[in-house]
Amino acid sequence: QVQLVESGGGLVQAGGSLRLSCAASGSIFSISAMGWYRQAPGKQRELVAATTDVRGTHYADSVKGRFTISRDNAKNTVYLQMNSLKPEDTAVYYCNAVSTFNEDYWGKGTLVTVSS
Repeated sequence: QVQLVESGGGLVQAGGSLRLSCAASGSIFSISAMGWYRQAPGKQRELVAATTDVRGTHYADSVKGRFTISRDNAKNTVYLQMNSLKPEDTAVYYCNAVSTFNEDYWGKGTLVTVSS
């Protein structure tokens, strides 16, 4: 089992920045990929960014050049640096981890609100 705890969400004005953190605990040795998803009101959950051991990093087109995902293995933490935030980035952001056994783990989410 893997436990994920997100932090760093909040209210920010358009053009501002936030950094989300996701601390992993438990069977972290089994994690092969970690990423961030988001879900806006009335919309489906979508992939924002991911980092894997084999394929490197991947970003949704809507956040390329503005968001950066990084992973600190020593701290068992993955980060999402979000710059040049837009009102359409408003959503609940979820941390995700995938194990080598293809098991999916999710955090409870952290709310990001971008005001115009």
